[in-house]
Amino acid sequence: MIPGMPPRPPKKYGDGIPKPKRLADVPSYVFKRISGFFTRLFYIIGLVWEASPIVLIGMMLLCAFDGVLPVLGAYISKDLLNEIASLIGSVATDSVIDNVFVTMRPLVFLFLAYFIYLFLSKITGRINRMITGIAGELVVNHIKLKIIAKANEVDLRSFDDPEFYEKLENANREAGMRPIQILSATFSVISACISAVSFVAVLATLSPLAPIVIIVTAVPGAIVNYVYRNRNFRYMRHHSKERRAMNYYSGLMVNKDVVKEIRILGLGKTFMGKYKTVFAKYYKGLKGLIVKEGATQMIVGLLSTLANCVLFLYVAYSVIFHSGEIGDYSLYTGALTSISTYVTTLLTATATIYEGTLFINNMMEFAAEEVTVVPTLTEPLKPEKGAPHTVELVNVSFRYPGSQKNVIDNVSLKLEAGDSVVLVGLNGAGKTTLIKLLTRLYDPTEGYILLDGRDLREYDTGALYDLFGIIFQDFGRYAETVSENIRFGDVRGEHKSEDIATAAYNGDADGFIRRLPVGYDTPLTRVFEDDGVELSGGQWQKLSVARAFYKDSDILILDEPTASLDAIAEKEVFDRFSELSEGKLTVFVSHRLSSATMASKIVVLDGGRVAEVGNHEQLMAKRGVYHHLFTTQASRYVDGSADNQSERMTADGSAIHT
Repeated sequence: MIPGMPPRPPKKYGDGIPKPKRLADVPSYVFKRISGFFTRLFYIIGLVWEASPIVLIGMMLLCAFDGVLPVLGAYISKDLLNEIASLIGSVATDSVIDNVFVTMRPLVFLFLAYFIYLFLSKITGRINRMITGIAGELVVNHIKLKIIAKANEVDLRSFDDPEFYEKLENANREAGMRPIQILSATFSVISACISAVSFVAVLATLSPLAPIVIIVTAVPGAIVNYVYRNRNFRYMRHHSKERRAMNYYSGLMVNKDVVKEIRILGLGKTFMGKYKTVFAKYYKGLKGLIVKEGATQMIVGLLSTLANCVLFLYVAYSVIFHSGEIGDYSLYTGALTSISTYVTTLLTATATIYEGTLFINNMMEFAAEEVTVVPTLTEPLKPEKGAPHTVELVNVSFRYPGSQKNVIDNVSLKLEAGDSVVLVGLNGAGKTTLIKLLTRLYDPTEGYILLDGRDLREYDTGALYDLFGIIFQDFGRYAETVSENIRFGDVRGEHKSEDIATAAYNGDADGFIRRLPVGYDTPLTRVFEDDGVELSGGQWQKLSVARAFYKDSDILILDEPTASLDAIAEKEVFDRFSELSEGKLTVFVSHRLSSATMASKIVVLDGGRVAEVGNHEQLMAKRGVYHHLFTTQASRYVDGSADNQSERMTADGSAIHT
């Protein structure tokens, strides 16, 4: 170990249990692994029960029937062969020929019983596939809903954590058929146990040693299965980064938002090359595991086959030299084959179940993700709707998970009802993060935030979020109709078409909406509909503004709400915001400092700290950070000089009042 470095953590296997270092720790280690296995297995059974109790009961009944049916078939085959052999021995006598129908009657009944057995075997198999297919769909749907619900519940900070994304990726990957495969394998094991025990009892009447030999020769195969299932799991888990990279590079090539840039810049071969490089690294180790397991299984299979051959010879010897019948040979060799098959099935399926339950750890870990953004009171407060509100930050600091640097550093600030606040600062100054703290999408690392004099954490989060009308700079572009995209601003409220139209008018979106093929009912994007319309960036932004107007919010928060709008549209939007937000607290983030001139309070952030607070005139007179930002931006303006113009236009068309 390198001096000064922390000790390496104990090696952990797929189920997260460190390998024992002392012999005395082995029993505890084995107990933990077995108990962990059954915990995961019962978790899966619980998922299937939650999805459909009837399906689970049906699978259990079929499991028991599948276990008994092969033994019944073996006995029917034995009696059928013995009866045929008996008839062959006596076929030369006249009595048999004269009474052929009477003589054949037992054979007919045995054939009928055998055909019933074959029919039941096929029907059982089909019913089993049918139930498994239905169960698979139900369980996949149930797990997907659990993942969606959990993703909707977890803290926003979780999405900034790479480990959480790994859990989410693993849970999504395993939400397919893995749980139902594990359960099907579990019931296969139970069926195999029932059949194997029954055939062991049959074979024991010939030789108690024979079933022991069969079982013992199957053990090496089981050990190989367990070892490589565990290795396979560890490999998949430890290389999830490579899988995510492959998904990322392949996703880029089919992403409609970046395909233009990829085509123009000729990045296609670059990303394909990166994909191939990552795949080669991932495939090399996986291929080695597959080849090693296959070679080991072939050697083990050869030993098992030799043991079976010896036992078959012993059965033939016993039947021939101990007055046995041909049906007995069929029964005993069938028992040998069945025991070998069922033991192999049992051990292979058990290894599959073990591997599967290790993967289910991903789902369990994701489901156990801690939620911290919850009310601190047993009976949370509910803010008063339709009333003026005051927000105060007291010594607030915040850093993202895994980071040692504060993005917001010791900020104290008071925002009062009627304030029109603009947050300005360079990129990375902490403006968007501050908004996330104000809306309690995050909790401060240090300090606290007050809403109307009470800690923000004391309020019911749903009721708290209902106070805000918000537009994020990365606002949602939903593959729904225009009307739905606006109504998403307030899904709790009653849906009124006239309110949607009013919101669109206030957001300067009504004009272009009415020119769409079916107006407000026009589907947007072509994700689902061939006749879907792709809006421009500015049109989407107007739609997001309309979404904010649709909700009668007490506090309006706008993060770069007009970045894609031209100067005229921007001015109209800000004018309407001023009209509709009179008496309300409004917080803007904007890089166009022309909008800051209309604010009652400008908050200048610099490196996560509040550098200055005041209105435009005050901060310009102060000649500090804001003055520098403003004059730097103004230096890009053209057509005139400060001596003979009171207003100059920016290069992009927005106005600065000097």
